[in-house]
Amino acid sequence: MLGFLPPIVRESIRLLNAQKLYEIRLRAGKPVTVNFAGEYRYLGAYGLTDFSEKALYCDMQDLADCVFRAGKYSVYSVEEQIKNGFITAENGVRIGIAGEYVFEKGQPLTIRNFTSLCIRVPHEIIGCGVEIYQRCLRDKMRSVLIVSSPGLGKTTILRDLSRIVSENTRQNVLICDERGEISVGNTGNSCDVLRFSDKKNAFEAGIRAMRPDMMITDELSMDDCKAVEKAVSAGICVLASAHFSVFSNIKDVFLDLFERFVVLDEREIGKIKCIYDNKGRVIN
Repeated sequence: MLGFLPPIVRESIRLLNAQKLYEIRLRAGKPVTVNFAGEYRYLGAYGLTDFSEKALYCDMQDLADCVFRAGKYSVYSVEEQIKNGFITAENGVRIGIAGEYVFEKGQPLTIRNFTSLCIRVPHEIIGCGVEIYQRCLRDKMRSVLIVSSPGLGKTTILRDLSRIVSENTRQNVLICDERGEISVGNTGNSCDVLRFSDKKNAFEAGIRAMRPDMMITDELSMDDCKAVEKAVSAGICVLASAHFSVFSNIKDVFLDLFERFVVLDEREIGKIKCIYDNKGRVIN
């Protein structure tokens, strides 16, 4: 899964418990850090270390080589993703990229001279969506928005919910996977996937071509709400995620589209803090 990493980093990563590894950060000229079991630590040659002087370091060439390998030795094949600030490698590994933006006629063309990579390691946790299914979907299929700060397990939960809905209902599920992260792993036998399309085009094409009962997507923004509205107006349930840390921050336009809002706990990855309806009432 992480074969694109610099060899010395890859060898050290192999010494760690992969189930507890959530993120790897490579910064040119700075120590390598990892999010391990929810904590940021330095990565040394023999695993975790608390001392920066014992940590591994990467340079800009290491970062460029990582992106080159992750793009299967053709940066041109992922150029469209790079200009959006990330690429998705095999197995749904998302690599966020920082560096120098290049613009053409006011529009981002690409990023060059990479200075940082944020590598998010996907996990398949069978059963992590069961509680949401039981509390929000078992009695009735409805639209649900899962919210939290970044990196708290929303995508993993959406993937498992696709599997659960597929296994427990006769619903046709369509995943609109803009970043290629949700659809990695077991998403169920009645699931279809549209990858690497923006939500506007994916929703329009998906509604017309695939006739889904439920659509799943992640990281909704305000700009995506019209696409979701078309699905909801057509009688399609939508399961999605968005970056809001508390219910009070959720914008009214989302309240009009979704019936249930699952707020994840900021202190523990994947844990539900509270579930609300669209009137702000707590659902027990």
